[in-house]
Amino acid sequence: MKKTKKLMLLLLAPSGYLIFFLSSFIPHTVEKVYSNFIFKGIAGIFTILTGYIPVSFGEIIIILLFLFLLVKFILLLVRIIKKPSTAFKVLGNTLLNILVIFSIAYFSFMLLWGLNYQRLPFSEIANLDISPATTRELADVCENLLAEANKLRELVNEDERGVMALSSDINTTLKRAYMGYENAEKIYPVLKGRYGRPKGVISSEILSSLGITGVYSVFTGEANINISAPPASIPFTTCHEIAHQMGFSREDEANFIAYIACKYHPDADFQYSGIFMALRYASNALYRHDKEQYQALLEKYSDKILRDSKAISEYWKQYESPVQDISSSINDAYLKSNMQSEGIKSYGKMVDLLIAEYRKK
Repeated sequence: MKKTKKLMLLLLAPSGYLIFFLSSFIPHTVEKVYSNFIFKGIAGIFTILTGYIPVSFGEIIIILLFLFLLVKFILLLVRIIKKPSTAFKVLGNTLLNILVIFSIAYFSFMLLWGLNYQRLPFSEIANLDISPATTRELADVCENLLAEANKLRELVNEDERGVMALSSDINTTLKRAYMGYENAEKIYPVLKGRYGRPKGVISSEILSSLGITGVYSVFTGEANINISAPPASIPFTTCHEIAHQMGFSREDEANFIAYIACKYHPDADFQYSGIFMALRYASNALYRHDKEQYQALLEKYSDKILRDSKAISEYWKQYESPVQDISSSINDAYLKSNMQSEGIKSYGKMVDLLIAEYRKK
């Protein structure tokens, strides 16, 4: 490829960001034209191409890409060692090629999914009141979630440690996730849509070391799930990634939608996972704002829920490392680059939606 053509391709990245920035001024148009028309067409094509493949096509591509880059790096070193005089030219061409690939990838990302960040807020679409809440409202939501969690916990399976276990094998569990959305769309019609089956990731342990529970693969349209994570969180994570697959990019909204899909699921393990994870988000918020009420709430947790909470904490504690900190920083930067100004803190906004749902009831 000639340098002139490469330099022209470099313009795709700023063009993509310009489209993204300008779209922030027309969320109604983005919602109607892109999210509910263009993206739904894209998602439908991905469902046909990758939705019925039992393994993650995106994961395979990443593994092959890693091997390809490793080989290219070795060949680059060999070339420089053989002809040191060409090192500057070779490195310059390599850097230009990397920038071209990044530019194409970023522009494609925006067209395939990224513009969903500029759609209308889910609260507006679903007519939910997210006006500022009192601590009393937050405490009431926590009490309500805990009562449901205590009741549902009696209906789910346990392993030999007394920790929540899924009612089916992991592949069947992932396949069952759609049932929650079929029921949820009757309450929230915007959740109606087509999506491919969620995929368990072979390299789940690597995701755990990075502190990641699931990944939406933009370029293959797949919901990828870390199946090594504690069972209590897997149904919730699966529904979260499906929410991304349906075009809900914002993390706080995907969390709330996952809770809704789990809540209306016919199976107790999904219901419990959604309520349990929502309780964790809400109670963490209560702890930050009123430690006394949080302690009073904690005394009402059943021993079984406490065991599940401890199992999750112990699981993620074993992966704490600088690598996970770096991964978190990268994720934070990614969210901020897509105009989620609070970065990873935006996950806390899910609580506003939980309170809004409670108000509506």
